[in-house]
Amino acid sequence: MKTQASRRKPVAPITKINGLVIGRAALGRGDWQAARLAFESSLQTEENPEALEGLGLAAWWLDLADVVFDTRERAYRIYRERDDRLGAARMAVWIAWDTAAFRGEQAIANGWLQRAHRLLADQPDATEHASLALRRGIFALLDDGDPEAAERFASEAVRIGQALGAVDYEMVGRALHGFARVTAGSVEEGLQELDEVNAAVLAGEMNDRVLIALACCYLIAACERIRDHERAVQWCDRLMAFCTKWGLRPLSAVCRTQYASVCMWRGAWEEAERELTSAAHELATCRPAMTGEGLVRLGELRRRQGRLDEAMALFERGGSQPLASLGRASVIFDRGDFTAAADLAERQLRRLPVKNRTERAAALELMVRACLAEGRTDEATQAVAELHAIASEARTGPLRASASLAAGLVAARLSDPKSARKHLEDAVDLFKESGAPFETGRARAELARVMGALGRPEAAAEEARRAIEDLAPLGASLEIARAHAVLDALTTSPTPASPGASDRKGLTPREVEILRLISTGLNNQAIAERLFISEHTVHRHVANTLTKLNASSRAAAVAQAGRLGLL
Repeated sequence: MKTQASRRKPVAPITKINGLVIGRAALGRGDWQAARLAFESSLQTEENPEALEGLGLAAWWLDLADVVFDTRERAYRIYRERDDRLGAARMAVWIAWDTAAFRGEQAIANGWLQRAHRLLADQPDATEHASLALRRGIFALLDDGDPEAAERFASEAVRIGQALGAVDYEMVGRALHGFARVTAGSVEEGLQELDEVNAAVLAGEMNDRVLIALACCYLIAACERIRDHERAVQWCDRLMAFCTKWGLRPLSAVCRTQYASVCMWRGAWEEAERELTSAAHELATCRPAMTGEGLVRLGELRRRQGRLDEAMALFERGGSQPLASLGRASVIFDRGDFTAAADLAERQLRRLPVKNRTERAAALELMVRACLAEGRTDEATQAVAELHAIASEARTGPLRASASLAAGLVAARLSDPKSARKHLEDAVDLFKESGAPFETGRARAELARVMGALGRPEAAAEEARRAIEDLAPLGASLEIARAHAVLDALTTSPTPASPGASDRKGLTPREVEILRLISTGLNNQAIAERLFISEHTVHRHVANTLTKLNASSRAAAVAQAGRLGLL
């Protein structure tokens, strides 16, 4: 007669099966720690790629980088030993993403993508093909600035998703396709696709949490590129709630950096700083290679505050990112080296294909200002034409405002104050409607100059005062000083001239930079510390400046510089 013990089933196979089942169930409900324990239990009896793959995903959610790489690389090797090309390719795509996000090693990431491509080359359509297409597409868009390549990869993901009935891959493919189309200038069509995808998310048609978050993130990024801040903040709120619910820290941090840009635009600079600081700290912990964008955005906030040294240091830490390169050029412009700023803006435009419409806008804006300061009106006019074309395609108020501001600056430089007034008034109205006090204040200061040139000193002074009112609550010290200089100039001269290279009275870029710092109230010692030069050198530059401007005091020199449009 069999005993009860003899009738028991073998323990090891049950442990293995239960470990996989329990782990996958835990992943399904978002219990990452329970999933990790279950998969680790399964692996104690036998190393199998399914458990390793599950453990890698749980570790990914838990931000355990070492575990992620170890388990996924082991799973890849076992899948290859089994000649399971789909499994190996799936791991290769994940490792490519991890390599870029955790380590910032783009060349190695591209190598893994190429490996996945070769493994899948002779395989029938599978979700692994869609996953590969999506990863190649977002790399093409964000790293190479190539929206056309991104559209092709996204279309491939959509096709595969539809053919297999894999709704998650179809929808995130459509989201990437819409993001690429917005970048290429087909804004209305791109936003329609993105809205459709996010409606599918709200309707519960998508299940994969990572793909859901990516689809929402693409919508927010697209809105930011066309400066559709109202739409962006709505989706930011929804995505941050989603990430909080499921513990998706890296995407939550990325979302907060994008939300911080909205705060910066709206003048909520303290809130922007909190979001950027928090997001940068979080990414440094969980995805170190993804911290650059947050640092660059914080650099832009510092630049707007007039803290140019801090801004430059943050831009330098941002490396070769387009936003970092443009930020460095903007600081150089603010310091008065207009030639170098124009060169860097032009260099940035050469790196961005013409088909990458929306990313070129910010570089074109800087190009206009720098070229006008150098007297290169033909190049500035060409940049305005492209900026207007981009704004017409995007049809968002902020881009139209930027195009109007640029057109007004060119008209003022070409001694056409009537046209300049109309363009600048449009810019002020559009910036104000979009809730952008910093941009509104800057545009008002330029309008004040033009109104003075039109012989309307009272209207000009009113615009200058309103510019100061816009900028003062923000603490934008450099722009406030410039607006004050315009107002001061109006009290001594009814017709302040448009700035240009020939109006600089022989001042060097360094002398202009020091004048601007004087206008903010800094003494020679503080200026020396900020510029990393000796106090004696500052004193010499100040003396030369007073001589060239025929000014009897520092205050008189600042007022004269304001009349020349140098501040």
